[in-house]
Amino acid sequence: MKFFLGVDVGGTKTHALIADETGQARGFATGGPGNWEGVGYDGLTRVLVDVCGRAGKQARIPLSQIAGAGLGIGGFDWPSERQDHLNAIQPVGLACPLEIVNDATLGILAGASDGWGVSVVSGTGCNARGWSKDHKRQGRAVGGGSSWSGEYAGGYDIVAKAMQAVTSEWLKRGPATALTQVFLEHTGAANLDELVEGVYLGRFQFNPALVLKVFEAARQGDQQAQAVMRWAGRELGKLAVGVINQLEIQADQFEVVLIGSLHGCSPILDQALRRTVRKTARRAQFVRLTVPPVVGGVLLGMEQAGLDSHTIREKLITTTEIIYRENEGGR
Repeated sequence: MKFFLGVDVGGTKTHALIADETGQARGFATGGPGNWEGVGYDGLTRVLVDVCGRAGKQARIPLSQIAGAGLGIGGFDWPSERQDHLNAIQPVGLACPLEIVNDATLGILAGASDGWGVSVVSGTGCNARGWSKDHKRQGRAVGGGSSWSGEYAGGYDIVAKAMQAVTSEWLKRGPATALTQVFLEHTGAANLDELVEGVYLGRFQFNPALVLKVFEAARQGDQQAQAVMRWAGRELGKLAVGVINQLEIQADQFEVVLIGSLHGCSPILDQALRRTVRKTARRAQFVRLTVPPVVGGVLLGMEQAGLDSHTIREKLITTTEIIYRENEGGR
């Protein structure tokens, strides 16, 4: 029996999953953040040694028996960072073929039925990645650049765009908006003058969780909030279009995997995203990522070992969801 390891490394949480060649999940573990930008490469090593070791214990196999490993790593953004990441992984003690990708790419493997296509991330931040059908070409956004790279729209960006509508009301450049009351309640400012002044002087800070209030204002019919939703959808669609153009798959049928908590919060945003993408790729299909991304890591590990995982993919998803609930149910 062969065993495979997948790891999903994020800025707040890290998952490790071990499964066998039949698609049966055998071991799972959760650890803390591993993005080197937050914890350094030493911190990445510590969390990998921890979660991989505990997943191996649950699976009752030594890590030396792993036949292939795939890691999706938040913060692994550029080729120049590859060797540093491989060095950080080495203390885990794997003696198998392995591959590392950005965590947004891992979502493609986990969410796209054929294991290739495009991912669009919208949570606190935003990102987009792509993988060709033969897995030889990748497409990407800068990821995390926001204003300087012209890439939007994660939660921070949507809140900032909403504040622009509030500021336009204050300046009499735009109409009154229900978003003003949202920001007044959030900051405790007495009026619009105090709000704008306080933001300018840094007395008021915005929590990205405020984005949910922006979505609610749009659902209640505020036109300026709805305009923010259309803007966000178009911007996320543009990220996907860039990746599609890089991969030259405009005429192909493929899946766009939607990753992150903000997808599905607004039909206006969703519709704008789809319209933007289909102007370039009319055969694109859209799917929400509903399974743990670490599934993609195991599939990537199987690929490194030369195993055709297509026939066991559904079993892997089903058994992973079970072991995930057993381990994460109380969290």
